Amino acid sequence: MWRGLLLRSSTCLLQVGAPRFLLQGCLTSPFLRPLPQRLLHRPFPIPWGTGYFLTHTGTRGYKKDTKSTLEFPVTPITVTDIKQYLRSKDIPFHDGYSCLHIPSIFVDLSTRKEVFSLFIDKTTGQFLCKDTLVEGSWEDLQDCLEVMQKDGEESLNPNVLLGYPESVEEQEERERELREVQRIWSTSVPLTDLPEDEAQLIKTMFQITKISNATLKKFGVRLFKPTKSLVFPWFGGPDSSLKGVKLLSAQRTETDKVTYNEATVPKSNSYYNLFGLPLVGRLDSEVVVTGHEFDTMAVSQATGLPSVALPRGVSCLPPILLPYLEQFKRVTLWLGGDIRSWEASKSFSRKLGIRRCSLVRPGEYRPCAVEALARGKNLSNIIKASIPAAHKSIVSFKQLREDVYGELVNTDQVAGVKWTRFPELNRILKGHRKGELTVFTGPTGSGKTTFISELALDLCMQGVNTLWGSFEINNVRLAKIMLTQFAMQRLEENLEHYDFWADKFEELPLYFMTFHGQQNIKTVLDTMQHAVYLYDINHVVIDNLQFMMGQENLSVDKFAVQDHIIGVFRKFATNSSCHVTLIIHPRKEEDDRELQTASIFGSAKASQEADNVLILQEKKLVTCPGRRSLQVTKNRFDGDVGIFPLDFIKSSLTFSTPIKGKHKLRKVNTKPENEEEDEATAAASKKEEVKKDKVEKVKGNTKTPRTVKSPANGNGAIQK
Repeated sequence: MWRGLLLRSSTCLLQVGAPRFLLQGCLTSPFLRPLPQRLLHRPFPIPWGTGYFLTHTGTRGYKKDTKSTLEFPVTPITVTDIKQYLRSKDIPFHDGYSCLHIPSIFVDLSTRKEVFSLFIDKTTGQFLCKDTLVEGSWEDLQDCLEVMQKDGEESLNPNVLLGYPESVEEQEERERELREVQRIWSTSVPLTDLPEDEAQLIKTMFQITKISNATLKKFGVRLFKPTKSLVFPWFGGPDSSLKGVKLLSAQRTETDKVTYNEATVPKSNSYYNLFGLPLVGRLDSEVVVTGHEFDTMAVSQATGLPSVALPRGVSCLPPILLPYLEQFKRVTLWLGGDIRSWEASKSFSRKLGIRRCSLVRPGEYRPCAVEALARGKNLSNIIKASIPAAHKSIVSFKQLREDVYGELVNTDQVAGVKWTRFPELNRILKGHRKGELTVFTGPTGSGKTTFISELALDLCMQGVNTLWGSFEINNVRLAKIMLTQFAMQRLEENLEHYDFWADKFEELPLYFMTFHGQQNIKTVLDTMQHAVYLYDINHVVIDNLQFMMGQENLSVDKFAVQDHIIGVFRKFATNSSCHVTLIIHPRKEEDDRELQTASIFGSAKASQEADNVLILQEKKLVTCPGRRSLQVTKNRFDGDVGIFPLDFIKSSLTFSTPIKGKHKLRKVNTKPENEEEDEATAAASKKEEVKKDKVEKVKGNTKTPRTVKSPANGNGAIQK
């Protein structure tokens, strides 16, 4: 019976003529672009409640509910084009989730409620002013801005429009709808004014017995008695006036289930209500979006969170509503308890901005909100358990497309900053890049700190802002080493040149942490983050990892502590877009064995997290130039690995890459003039052994015939 009454009533209420857009073909922007002078600055007085902005005959008004303004522009527009145009006009903008926000040009500066109240859709270019409800295409907005610039005005009257007027039929239809809205609303009765038994009967029929009368009153729900329908209001506009209503009736089926029938005034394609929006505060940063008004009331009652319902459920999310959802940093989509609602949630999240959306996955224990409330479920826990629409580390190719093209065009720049002192390192690693983690190791006493200081100095001299964290040697000694490498000479022997080189060295973007000895990782990390923010640090050198392990919990396994520290540096490098070079001592190895990646102390985590692994190899039993070499065992950028020799120049404390093929690793029996002291004993001992071997061989050659093999028969033959 109720269903029949509702359908008959709805037919009477909504049986209106279909709109006829007689001039729709003339509303496209290319037709209007040459005529910005047609914007009139004389407002045409009309009642505000109609939702229209009309101008002089011969022009078209911006109509809040018109469908023509939702068309895509004839010429595709991109967000880059929009930003470039706004910059060319010196218009400030805020890059939102799905819209660009700019100051409204339809509101006088002295009366603006919000600084950025005009929203431009990033996908379509359509705009909406929340203060005046003026909307239009991107071309319309360009025309308005051109006129403002030409006339030297700071704002335009919201009644000023470019285009053609509505037809008479459209105006008459809108007026009929507005009258009908007022009639339904004025004759409906708040549920709280009904007798208790009648109100309970209505709530039982609609299966909302768990929704309190206070909640129904807060949301302004009424009962339209002629059809036994619930009435949900649509309040909107600057004055929060009544813009429309939705009528909902309930009917029981043969299986004892309740089905709902709804009708809207105005008609559905012009009904843009976010039910519950007037109850949302301007400072609220989280909202739950549902597919039904009952679900919105259930969420609000059970959790206290702001909640709104889409006007047409899971069928669509009109783009014109996106500006009203821009203020929220987190949007939870709980559209229902079936697969259709789940698919709609994923689709809508892309429109709202996938990174701020979370989805309530449907299931037996996660039905729609009003049903969950009826079952006694904890709605707060269900919302907290919602899953992110997209993980922060997952993006689509659409988001990466421009970045990929940029890397293809600028391959040399993408590879990073090139070293000037180590061309062979450029050949393998291609360059120094932000956001990477480099692990560097080498034998004790091989010169790790000296080498890495020159490596970092090379980059610093090219403008790479560098922060040194030296926990093994103090900053004075480190600065002395780097200054010597910078000047390429021992300044203690040329003190008259000290001020000259010190002045130049002081100009480098080089900074030092004041820590020395064992330090806590949190303190070091806080200092690094502060330096990145304050000095735009691009490269952090940590010498070395072992000095940050002593301050950690002694009851924890040392390998677990190291893994934690490496993970922290990995995360810092990625999040701060800063290159971190981490020096780690190797395990003890035999002197005659070369180091490998597995030789790094606790190597599993270090080698996995690192983008680059560098090893300073040293042949301790070799005492000639070229006894040291640098080996790249991991290169995540393009996979190239390799090894090249290094020469240590003691006078300048520098390592240079010798010309390819000039030096070979070989044993010699003379001690080089500039050998380090810690090799003196081993070298002298080795030299004596070589001399003895040579003496014995010479004696043997003079007394004993040599045995050689004949090439003919291979037998031994004695030669004298």
